[in-house]
This record gives sequence, structure tokens and C-alpha cells, in this order.
Amino acid sequence: MNDGPVTVVLPCLNEASSLPGVLDALPAGYEALVVDNNSTDGTADVARAHGARVVAESAPGYGAAVHAGIVAAPPGIVAVLDGDGSMDPRELPPLVRELEAGADMAVGRRRPVPGLRWPWHARLGTSAVSWRLRAKHGLPVHDIAPMRVARRDAVLALGVTDRRSGYPVELLMRAAAAGWRVVECDVSYGPRTGGQSKVSGSLRGSFHATVDFLRTIS
Repeated sequence: MNDGPVTVVLPCLNEASSLPGVLDALPAGYEALVVDNNSTDGTADVARAHGARVVAESAPGYGAAVHAGIVAAPPGIVAVLDGDGSMDPRELPPLVRELEAGADMAVGRRRPVPGLRWPWHARLGTSAVSWRLRAKHGLPVHDIAPMRVARRDAVLALGVTDRRSGYPVELLMRAAAAGWRVVECDVSYGPRTGGQSKVSGSLRGSFHATVDFLRTIS
């Protein structure tokens, strides 16, 4: 099936320093759509300077930014990727190939690069949520889909309502309920190339994100 160009949605809050490297690493034929979620560091200007399309979303929250980007994307395959440089856009094509081979959604499982200090509180929260997704929803996942690809119209049809950190968990749950075939692929996970994480960078951020995740599952 020919789905046309892949649109890469990048939800961003103050990612001006890391975004250039991410955008420059996009594979040929992949089109960047940056969602500026109230940045104060010129993220939108940096994105435009590197050829990305930019949309603004004033409602705070990861889910709000992702949803705005998917709505703004053209029909076809959409990928979602953080703009912090911790994951390599060049690893998106294998996930896209899973869709072309029949999967409904392909998601990344982060594998830390040598020497990465991945905070214990972030790893613990992710492990707990992933276990619940496997046990309660039968999903073959070990991460919370930090990198993922699916077809834009199908994602919107799922009707995900969470606009905070729980968005990817609700997405996976609704995909399972809809009978989607979800495939998980290993992707490299490295240090941020700029800025500070809003979630895993602090115990408080990880705690609130995990609460969002578990509240969504329960």
C-alpha cells in the first residue's frame, strides 16, 4: 500500500537547542511537523529555519501537542517522535515497514546506548505501566511507545481523549480494544542533546507521569 510521505509529528516545549539535529536526521521523504506547545526559547523559529512546518498548540500537555499535530497532518502515515534528540529519526523506516507489512501500529522499545544514565524512577514507572499493558490488555509491549507510527485517520478514529502524559497509554489501550496488531521494535535511546526532560529528568516528573499512566489503565 502506498501511503505517500511520512509525516513526523514532533511535540515540542523549549527544544530549540536539540531540534536542529533531529530535523537534519529525518530520512528522505519524511516531512517534519513541529507542534510548538508554548515554547519560550524560539523553538518555532528554529523549526521553520530547518524546513519544518509548524503549528501552535496553546493547551499544555504532551497529549494536547500530539493530538494537534496528528489533526494537522495530511492523510497517510504519521510518526510521533520527541524533539529532544534522545531517539534517532533514522530508526523510523523499520517501523514504517512494519505497517507496510500489515501491522496497524509499530512502536519503539527504548534500548539505552552504552553509558546512558537512565534514572531509576523513570525506568521503574515505565516497567510497571508496560507490565499492566501486557497483563490487562494483551499488548506485546515493554515500553510506552515513545516512538510510534500508524495511519493518521485510524489514530483519530480511536478517539483518544487524554491530553497529558497518559496519551500514549490510552492510545495503546484503545488500539488493543479495536483489535489492532501492534508490533514493538527496538530503538536506540541516548541522552538528550539539549534542554531538560519534563518527565524523566526529575523524581517528581516521573511520579506524576506514572500516576497519569496508571490512572489511564485502571
